[in-house]
Amino acid sequence: MPEPAQQPEVYSMIHNYEVRIRASMIRMAALTLAPRALYEEVAELLRERIFARDMEPGAWIDEIRIAEELGISRTPLREALKVLAAEGLVTMKVRRGAYVTEVSEQDLREVYHLLSLLESDAAGEVAHRASDEELLELQALHAELEAAIDERARFFTINEQFHMRLLEIAGNRWRDQVVADLRKVMKLNRQASLFKTGRVQESLAEHRALMEALVRRDAARCVARMQAHFANGLEAAG
Repeated sequence: MPEPAQQPEVYSMIHNYEVRIRASMIRMAALTLAPRALYEEVAELLRERIFARDMEPGAWIDEIRIAEELGISRTPLREALKVLAAEGLVTMKVRRGAYVTEVSEQDLREVYHLLSLLESDAAGEVAHRASDEELLELQALHAELEAAIDERARFFTINEQFHMRLLEIAGNRWRDQVVADLRKVMKLNRQASLFKTGRVQESLAEHRALMEALVRRDAARCVARMQAHFANGLEAAG
């Protein structure tokens, strides 16, 4: 394993390599994919670049350069940018084009506030309604999270899988949709906050406390633990 100080750079290199592979696949598929499928692929590639900071917040998106790089017309690219704008990841400016969204401190506070409300409510629901098998599934994801403590990129991925699975078990598709969009905005800052000294360990401890409350089916404690998790996450993200 690399030294802790080197880990963000190593994971960034790996992620950038994966993004380049996806770009190559898009170029190869551009002639055979239907327009809808193509713009969805392009949107996913641009999401990954934004989250990896290959496209910095506030940066202008050069549509001509990206279209040439991917070997596609600007039509699917523009459709992809519309998708990302609806998700809050891209800001469209009249007569100036598309820019990667810059998230202010106020934006973060608002996003974390809503996520805290929605996901703490979901945690309380899961305590009441989850089957034993579903709780075992959450425990298995938590065990993977514990095992990934020294693998920051994998920790981040499993952490998101845990939260999204908890929402699925809670069973409100409208809440799921809102949370999914809010989490995309949060991810503009989220990975940077996890790399802060000690935050991964703190996040894991918060998950551990939440899991204990879920196993006990203590809905009130689940709500409180999830709220504390987001409050601490916001502090780290600030």
